[in-house]
Amino acid sequence: MDTLACIKRVPDTGAKITLTDDDQHIDASNLGFTISPHEECAIEAAIQQADAHEGTATVLSLGPPDAEEQLRTGLAMTADDAVLLETEGEEWRPRETAAAIAEAVRDDADLGFDLLLFGDESADAGNHQVGVRVAEALDVPFVGGVSHLDVEDGTVVAKRDVTGGMEVYELDLPAAVGVKEGVNEPRYASMRAKMQARKQSIQRRDPPSSEFAGGIEKLRLEAPDTGEGDAEVLGEGVDAVPAVAGLLENELEVT
Repeated sequence: MDTLACIKRVPDTGAKITLTDDDQHIDASNLGFTISPHEECAIEAAIQQADAHEGTATVLSLGPPDAEEQLRTGLAMTADDAVLLETEGEEWRPRETAAAIAEAVRDDADLGFDLLLFGDESADAGNHQVGVRVAEALDVPFVGGVSHLDVEDGTVVAKRDVTGGMEVYELDLPAAVGVKEGVNEPRYASMRAKMQARKQSIQRRDPPSSEFAGGIEKLRLEAPDTGEGDAEVLGEGVDAVPAVAGLLENELEVT
């Protein structure tokens, strides 16, 4: 069984985000990049299922040349192949991204798959759109928010948590799935594996044009409030007890 995991290059989830002066882009001059946690799990699921069913696992990303770094992380995790749909660095919307991925998969025999995996959402935009759009374009079944995944006799068994229980879906292959963080524990890539991944070749493809009529117009970006504030030291050791008690009772109304 051949699997394909689609990933995205995103800013380090723990980094402080600053914007360019025109509020149109993220200032990446001092920013690290990574793979979304959900998509790390998608890579792990692709590798696990390929290994269990004697197939291959491929990682694919649409993004700038620097997205090669994230693809090599997938290779270091023991994915077999990596494909970059190389852009010039501009931001692609979910509709454009999905169309490019679907076209690449549909038109390139080397990108054939039985199971197509996505992270449930990317860490930067969180649109929840690309996976279901790709599945629709390829006319294959899709389920998102998956917290447990298995393949039995050509059927995907996908489970997702809901209030008070769990939903269970059975999808005939080929199929597409959006997995959540926690569906598995992504393997740690050793230093040796990372060095070997640097020597592996990455297939580069030209995606279709990103120009689409209409759609949503971006006006500006806004950096979230960091929530930082002044801290007041109430005292040390037992000497701080009266001050803490007074704060809880008078300001927070804890009795």
